[in-house]
Amino acid sequence: MPEMTLRQIEVIRAVMLTGTINGAASMLGVSAPGISRLVKHTEESLGIRLFERKAGLFLPSVEAAKVFDQLREVYKGVENLQHAVGALQQGEDVRLSCASAPSVAQVVAARVMQRVRARYADLFIDLNILKIEETVDYLLLERGEFVIMSSPVANAAVENEKIAEGRLLVILPEGHPLANRAEISVHDLVTEDVVGLEPADPYGRLLARPFEQEGLEVRHAVRGRFAQTLVSFVRYRLGVAVIDEFSVAEIHIPGIVRRPLKEQTGVGIHVVRKKGRVLSGYADFAIAQFRRELSKAIEAGPALRGGQMSVGRGK
Repeated sequence: MPEMTLRQIEVIRAVMLTGTINGAASMLGVSAPGISRLVKHTEESLGIRLFERKAGLFLPSVEAAKVFDQLREVYKGVENLQHAVGALQQGEDVRLSCASAPSVAQVVAARVMQRVRARYADLFIDLNILKIEETVDYLLLERGEFVIMSSPVANAAVENEKIAEGRLLVILPEGHPLANRAEISVHDLVTEDVVGLEPADPYGRLLARPFEQEGLEVRHAVRGRFAQTLVSFVRYRLGVAVIDEFSVAEIHIPGIVRRPLKEQTGVGIHVVRKKGRVLSGYADFAIAQFRRELSKAIEAGPALRGGQMSVGRGK
């Protein structure tokens, strides 16, 4: 028994909707003779007359009524398939759930999500902000697909991949005497009011590392919980801080001056995921954008650390 191809279905439907060969040709963007030949071939191969020809119009024949009913259903299914594929490409009715360490979330993650939304306009994004100790539960309970962390997560059920290597630097209130220096040592900071995080916290240990490596005890005048809290403390002239460069990757931070830390200390950024989990295309795209934005932040670092971009004054 002869079978209709999807192309034949498309052409017959176009003739049915427009009522003319020329109209169908215009609708499909092809030549009228090609449409005419395909209609004739389809009728001959099926052994039925699909259209009545009256005064140049093509009207569905009575005997082919059931064929046209089924054709409508088939084409409706094709349209539904196309809509589903298009929705998937745009991110419609789907979501991306992921998380980030606070140090990356403030600037870099926001830039990444901007690019993700530009690519998938209808994608719902759920971005959580996590401390490292919250990461394993988040991934193993599958609340999200991946987490961006400033330290690898030591757990056999997850896997870590380093996607960037930044460095620590010093931030000071604008007008601070040390701001005149090209670089600052932790030895210069021991007599300053240092704001920081609890050294028992993994991120706090990272910030305290250059002091410890120089045999210095870091004494905090004020402590916070997140990197952005430290930025606010410095901006409001509560002290100075050692911080990772990604936390202050924004070009304009009023009242803040950035300077290189003499004791260069690396800051690795890792993507952490449940071991063996296959990520969605949205997650893969987002991770690629994290690589891109982290790389851009590192490249822009020397200019920012030079202080040329510092503007304004804390109030």
